Amino acid sequence: MAPTVLLGLGTGLALIIAIGAQNAFVLRQGIRGEHIGVVVLICAVSDAVLIAAGIAGIGAVIEAAPAVVDVIRLGGAAFLLAYAVFAAKRAIKPGALTAAENQRGGSLASVAATAFALTWLNPHVYLDTVLLLGSIANTQGPDLRWYFGAGAVLGSIAWFGALGFGARLLRPIFARPGSWRILDGLIAVVMLALGLRMAFGF
Repeated sequence: MAPTVLLGLGTGLALIIAIGAQNAFVLRQGIRGEHIGVVVLICAVSDAVLIAAGIAGIGAVIEAAPAVVDVIRLGGAAFLLAYAVFAAKRAIKPGALTAAENQRGGSLASVAATAFALTWLNPHVYLDTVLLLGSIANTQGPDLRWYFGAGAVLGSIAWFGALGFGARLLRPIFARPGSWRILDGLIAVVMLALGLRMAFGF
């Protein structure tokens, strides 16, 4: 049982510890200290739901209906490209956004909506978390597959918690406006690259 949980933990971490739209957003919110508990909860619970769906066999349904993934891919690409534009505006001209946003950041509703969108409009989450993790889990056999899933869920909770709440350690660096411009510039590049990759399917 324990080795299977550890295998799930390691596999889950291997899939989510990468520079991506979701991780970049969690990092930015963590540094700003804005609604980070909600963001971490949304990301972790979403992963848990997707992992459970994959183990339960939903991955076979997604694999049989590639058109659904294509629709999600195009929607996600549009969202990421729009997000890239806003991040680029913040990097090039911090005052391009409203003074209220620069001072207070986004509302709870807008932050939560962005976290949901970055998670559920990402087609790779269905391919990696649902199909791949679900397939690997089901190779463990009917008795151990849910232990594998539990390990993967623990990995998600640990990663998003560490990334979101640990980001506060970087706040002294981001006390300088120039640091925010660099971070937003990097986020814009990541979002643009991922958005184009999704749009053109490469």
